[in-house]
Amino acid sequence: MTSDGFILPSAPNFRDLGGLRSGSGRPVRHGMLYRSDALHSVSTEDLSVYHGLGIRQLVDLRTPVERERLPDIVPDGAEYAVVAVQGQEAAGANFTDTLADPEAARAMFADGAAERFMYAVYRELVADEEALAGYRELVERAATGPSALVFHCSAGKDRTGWGAAIILSLLGVDRADILADYLASNERQANTDAWMRRLSVGSGLAWDDVAPMTRVRAEYLETAFGHVDEMFGSFDQYVADGLKVSESVVERLRDRLV
Repeated sequence: MTSDGFILPSAPNFRDLGGLRSGSGRPVRHGMLYRSDALHSVSTEDLSVYHGLGIRQLVDLRTPVERERLPDIVPDGAEYAVVAVQGQEAAGANFTDTLADPEAARAMFADGAAERFMYAVYRELVADEEALAGYRELVERAATGPSALVFHCSAGKDRTGWGAAIILSLLGVDRADILADYLASNERQANTDAWMRRLSVGSGLAWDDVAPMTRVRAEYLETAFGHVDEMFGSFDQYVADGLKVSESVVERLRDRLV
């Protein structure tokens, strides 16, 4: 790890979920579960570190268009798995194409609409059928698939952020610590900022109109957890009835990661 805390400076939101205190009081194991932004950007300088982490499973949460435009660099010896958590018609799936159309971009994101868009994305990540199936698979892969595992989307903050929140909740990590991990993405968005600034120039939008999509906010994650309670009654019921993750898989997840 570099002195500034980055494992892979060229993929700044790549980080280890180990070290957080679980519900049993023991820490989540280091070197078993990583979260990241897109992994097409791993530099030549970072490749030896990346390939040396022992990653045996890479889970790509992006849409087909995102994957085709920027294919991942897969660690040596790792299984590459596509696990969709958004359909192509979902609110968050096509915003890059929307930004390429100034008229559509203004209609969708101007005058505070980007913030409303983000809240809609988080509600979809909780309740959409594709999201439920995808996050179930992510949990099952973390519990039973080859280890270590890295999962990611494009910025590594929203789709990946909710995935991390699910897994850490299943491990009994305190909600305040889950939120702190989630908000840590804000200091790791150099790649996203550069990408979004290029997109926003083509959109004709002011940066202030786009900015709500470039950072995470506590309110976004709270919206997701609140929607869990609205839809399912509790997080446990979300896991059982929404994700349909069995108790045995949860136990295997805890045995492996704690």
